[in-house]
Amino acid sequence: MRPEPSKRRACGMFPLCSMSHAMQDPESTLRPSQRLRARAAGSNNSGRYEPTRRVVAHDGWDIEEDPSLVRTEVNIERPRSVITRNSSPDVPFDRSINPYRGCEHGCIYCFARPTHAYLGLSPGLDFETRLIARPDAAKVLRKELSAERYEPRPIAIGTNTDPYQPIEARHRVMRQVLEVLEEFNHPVTVLTKGTLIERDADILGRMAAAGLAHIGVSITTLDPVLSRLMEPRAPSPARRLETVRRLSEAGCKVRVSVAPVIPALTDPELEAILAAARDHGAIAASWIMLRLPLEVAPLFADWLESHFPDRGRRVMARVREMHGGKDYSPDWGKRMKGEGHYAALIARRYDVASARFGLVNELPRLRWDLFSVPGRGRQLSLF
Repeated sequence: MRPEPSKRRACGMFPLCSMSHAMQDPESTLRPSQRLRARAAGSNNSGRYEPTRRVVAHDGWDIEEDPSLVRTEVNIERPRSVITRNSSPDVPFDRSINPYRGCEHGCIYCFARPTHAYLGLSPGLDFETRLIARPDAAKVLRKELSAERYEPRPIAIGTNTDPYQPIEARHRVMRQVLEVLEEFNHPVTVLTKGTLIERDADILGRMAAAGLAHIGVSITTLDPVLSRLMEPRAPSPARRLETVRRLSEAGCKVRVSVAPVIPALTDPELEAILAAARDHGAIAASWIMLRLPLEVAPLFADWLESHFPDRGRRVMARVREMHGGKDYSPDWGKRMKGEGHYAALIARRYDVASARFGLVNELPRLRWDLFSVPGRGRQLSLF
């Protein structure tokens, strides 16, 4: 977080006021009385759909206040549907489930941050602290899978926000979703940074043995200090590697996702991460280049300025080099890997290293011919 001027620290009451979008952005949208701990975002600007922006304004009262810690809030959503469809040519799935909105892991680079703007919340600090749980997700999923016209295909979980973020320990939405998927013999892929997935190794192990489950564990860096700065509430890299080992021993087919690769910051670790993945039992790997859509770009640039001012310009120059001079280009076929000489170099390094360590790019194809609605009998295979 950017240090606040001493005058602001000495003043007590700073209400949030609304301003037109045409006015200049404030240095910070956090009150001086707010204290951050293990948070990546240092600002809380309004989402792009809001007609006004919030700024901190002094109200004239010089009253000392004890700073209060910004804590995580969880609200409940009762969804009418939980399966989200997509037709993107850049991803190998056409449907997904998000047990939660927002993510307490707080990864500064998270491409899902802009989705919080749909809720009227900030992609900044709100994304990390004002979360939405969907406790009825399993019940709604059961209804959707039981529909006469439903045709099974793998469901991806963890492609937006992490299903095993800390609040899952209390809400258990992901556990309930997996129980339904196992009951229906429905294929699933899970991507996470959370070690809480080990709790569900019993279900995932059985599903993997039947050809119904793939697991992905995301590892961005092996440096615990760097990880703490940019993924403040995610488990440490060493602990995630231990999760890879434990899931592999439980019979799960595990892929390590080196994502995102951050130019001039984490890219030197590519080969070391792949080697560690192999050593801990992963059989597959993948990689994705840093993506900075919409509000993520200024959040990430501010984070670089705060923590790595010596190389911030170099990082962003590399990013723009891969996106036609922009912070981000959403073009199909390019947004996940970038383009140009640097992107090609990373791709070549990955190909060489993954082959050297015996890591495949694709896990075995999941089965969906086993799908059946409980009480209705098995659905005939389409193939």
